[in-house]
Amino acid sequence: MQRFLSMLMPWSLPAIICSGEAAILDNNGRNGSKGRMKTENPPLPSGYSAVPPGKLATVVTCLEMLAPPETPSRGNDCSLVVEAWQSPDLEGYRSLFRAVGEDWMWVSRLVMEDQALAAILHDPLVEIYVLKDGGRQIGLLELDFRQDGECELVFFGIVRDAIGKGAGRFLMNHAIEKAWARPISRFWLHTCHFDSPAALPFYRRSGFIPYALMVEVFDDPRLCGQAPKNASPHVPLLDRSRA
Repeated sequence: MQRFLSMLMPWSLPAIICSGEAAILDNNGRNGSKGRMKTENPPLPSGYSAVPPGKLATVVTCLEMLAPPETPSRGNDCSLVVEAWQSPDLEGYRSLFRAVGEDWMWVSRLVMEDQALAAILHDPLVEIYVLKDGGRQIGLLELDFRQDGECELVFFGIVRDAIGKGAGRFLMNHAIEKAWARPISRFWLHTCHFDSPAALPFYRRSGFIPYALMVEVFDDPRLCGQAPKNASPHVPLLDRSRA
């Protein structure tokens, strides 16, 4: 699973618990393509659906922007700078990924095989950016242009102690500018309810429009050692081995 965010409260993203890097059809009549959300299972029936032991279920909202905003809002913190991260080393990337996303159940890049992760990060159609404040890394942005005519905002977020200071808007402005600098007709992302409560409203204020809802079920990474037991404390940890 995987997937960007003013009266804004900058926050830590996104977007995305699992990346939509595999390819597939969506539920909205669009053609399947690399980077689109997986829909391997049939739609859920009405009513309650049980979640298997050791699994988590989250409601995913898919959003898109079909044209650049006319007048994007501007951040004004001159201490912030966004730098392109060319061919990031895996250890450094995962360290920032963890710092930004641990509170929001970001695990996909932490458990990915080195070779697979390197293939993504070093692909010329994938752009990685780091948000810095006085030289310190405080944010991560990843844009995927591997689908012709589209850009996916794969990961977007800032560290917890930078929240509320304008960093989120500053980074989003950069994301929008970089995405639409290429010949695309669609800029899209997905987020889920494990994310910050500020994320979905932020994306909508940024110009993204919701177009589909999905439910994703996946292994709880805290039960298999892929994330600390105290990660994402707002998501209940159901350790049924104690029952």
